[in-house]
Amino acid sequence: MNSPRRPVILFDPYPRTIEEIFDEPTKARLEALGEVLWHDGSPASDEHIDRHLPEATVLIGHSALPKERLDRAPHLKAVFNVEGNFLPNIDYMECHRRGIYVLCTAPVFARPVAEMSLGVALACARRIHEADAAIRKGNETLYGQGDNYDSILLTGRTLAVVGCGNLGRALLPLLRPFGGKILAHDPWIHPSVLEEMGAVPASLEECFKQSAVVFLMAATTTENEGKIGAKHFRAMRKGGIVVLASRAGIVNFDELLDCAASGHIRAGIDVWPEEPIPAGHPGRRTPNTLLQAHRGGNIPEIWPLMARIVVDDIEQILKGLPPQRCQRAQWETVSKFRSKSSSSQQ
Repeated sequence: MNSPRRPVILFDPYPRTIEEIFDEPTKARLEALGEVLWHDGSPASDEHIDRHLPEATVLIGHSALPKERLDRAPHLKAVFNVEGNFLPNIDYMECHRRGIYVLCTAPVFARPVAEMSLGVALACARRIHEADAAIRKGNETLYGQGDNYDSILLTGRTLAVVGCGNLGRALLPLLRPFGGKILAHDPWIHPSVLEEMGAVPASLEECFKQSAVVFLMAATTTENEGKIGAKHFRAMRKGGIVVLASRAGIVNFDELLDCAASGHIRAGIDVWPEEPIPAGHPGRRTPNTLLQAHRGGNIPEIWPLMARIVVDDIEQILKGLPPQRCQRAQWETVSKFRSKSSSSQQ
């Protein structure tokens, strides 16, 4: 009698590395589930993928999967993106038709991005970063007499979250202790669900007009690309704070910088239209800004969690159960995402 076929797990995680995301216990768990074809350090070649995909049960990585490749993958049950987004190189409808799960590790980034976003907002509200720079230059004023003129408290103020996916949902609990109204805008989420999160559903315009701080936590989609601009920023009260923590593509970046340079808003920026940031980018010189280079979610302690939740879900899938840890691609909306591979930004 033939023994059951062992699952084949094809591993092509570039720009991630094995060492970065796998600790030894998690690596051993994965190897116990099937035959793992490890590949590391560079994108796997088309020849490598085409040779092994017909036997693969799981693909961990970012290889292109058009229909003609899926036609040659009769055993494939799941694809895991370990960058944290859904790329446009997969035929998602064909995967849906065949019952192939397409998942990503985006949830692991939610808490670190949320925590840093709050920190950026507090720094902008009190100009903490500017006060630090003043001391280093030797031109500080005691008790902030020269630079506390427009500092504000977040306590009791209306705050807004634009985008209530992984990032927005992780941020909301951090904002509740401030005790003010929290507005939320996300056209893909039913208002009743936003209310259950403890937020007040609002239009995009209301979020900017009513809030002291607007946290931009949405992904870039065909529906919102470049749509947030000067009319929104100018609707804020003078000194309002905009924290851009998800994707730069949701804003008109030049207009964001212009409104900060004029002094009408303060902007905390962690994501940029082009990364690495060009040396001559005007954002480097724009006043009323706090700048980061896409570091909100990228902290070492969360990297091994990527592999752990992938292996958790592979265990579920191989038992004939649905995955529970990674984020699933929803065929109704995934084609609207405008994610770019970070491999082009390394």
